[in-house]
Amino acid sequence: MKGRRLLITGAAGFTGRHAAAYFAGEGAEVTAVVRRSTGEASLFPPGVQSYVCDLGDRRAVAAMVAAIKPELVLHLAGRNSVPESWRDPLLYMETNVMATLYLLEALRSQPAGRILVAGSRLKYRPASEVPPHPYSLSKTLEELVSLAWGTLFKLPVLMAEPSNLIGPGPSTGFCSLLAGHIVRSEAAAAAGEAAPAVFRLSSRQAKRDFLDVRDAVRAYGCILDAGEAGRIYRIDSGTEHGLGEIAEKLLAHAAVPVPMDWGPEPVEADRGNGSAASAVPAGPPSESVNRKITPDESAGSAVVPGWRPGIGLDQSLADIIGYARAGKEGRM
Repeated sequence: MKGRRLLITGAAGFTGRHAAAYFAGEGAEVTAVVRRSTGEASLFPPGVQSYVCDLGDRRAVAAMVAAIKPELVLHLAGRNSVPESWRDPLLYMETNVMATLYLLEALRSQPAGRILVAGSRLKYRPASEVPPHPYSLSKTLEELVSLAWGTLFKLPVLMAEPSNLIGPGPSTGFCSLLAGHIVRSEAAAAAGEAAPAVFRLSSRQAKRDFLDVRDAVRAYGCILDAGEAGRIYRIDSGTEHGLGEIAEKLLAHAAVPVPMDWGPEPVEADRGNGSAASAVPAGPPSESVNRKITPDESAGSAVVPGWRPGIGLDQSLADIIGYARAGKEGRM
C-alpha cells in the first residue's frame, strides 16, 4: 500500500473519512473524492488530496480517472437509506448503479491494480426472491454489474459486504442516533430544559452484527492488498447482538435519565441495517441475543485474507458516546 495511488470515492462519508485517514497513515497517496468543495479540506489529515467530482457525471468521472491514474480504487460512494429509496427510486439507480458503471468504464482506459466496491447485506437473490425495497434492488444491481464488468472487460473488480458499521464519526446508524439522543438529554438536563422526545426502539430482540468501522477499513486494506478479483468478501464480527442489549450498553454511559420507548415485542424477521431512523425494525423473538452467524449464511463469500476484528463492541460504543459529546469536532 505504501506509495501507491489510492482513489477513495464517498470520502466525505462516515466510512470514507476513516478510510482516508487510515490509508494515508499506511503511506498510500490518497485522493479523496468528494461531491462538494466547501469545507471538505478539514475532513482529512495532511497529505490527503481531495478531488471534487459528481460521480453521476460520466465525463467528469472519466476526467478524474485520467488525471489521477489510480493504482487502487475503494468505491464507497452511494446512498443507503431505505425510506429515501422509496421516495426517490430513480435517484438510487443513478447513484448506486450508474455512477458505479461510470467509474468502472473510466477505469477501462486507466486500469487499476484492484477495484474494491462496497456492497450491502440488504441485497436479494433475484432467482428466488423479489426486491424488498428500491435500495436493495440498487445494491443488487450494483453488485451484478460490477462483477460482470470485471468479467467482460478483464477488470480486477472485488466486492465487500460489510455488516452494520459503528464507531466514532458522522454516522446515521442506530448506535450514533441513540448516542446523540443521550447527549441531547444530558444537555437539556444541564440547561434545565425539557427532555427531548423519546427515542423509539421497536424491539429489544431485533438483532444485528455490529462491526467497528475502523476494523472494516483494515479489512478493505487486506482485500486491496491480497484479494482475488471476482470474489465477494463478507466483513463482520461473527456475532449478532440484540438491539435492546446495545441500547442498554449505551444508556449505561448516560449521566441523566434518558426518555426511551422500547416498543412491542418483535413479530417478524428483519436483519436490515437500522440506519435510517431511530425506530428500528423488529426481529424474530426465537433467536438468541448474541447469535453466532452460521457458515451457510456466509456461503458464496470469501474470507478476508489476513484480517480479523480487533476492536470490541464496548470500546466502539464508548468511542461513539465520546464523539457525540465532543460535537462536530470530535475525534474519529
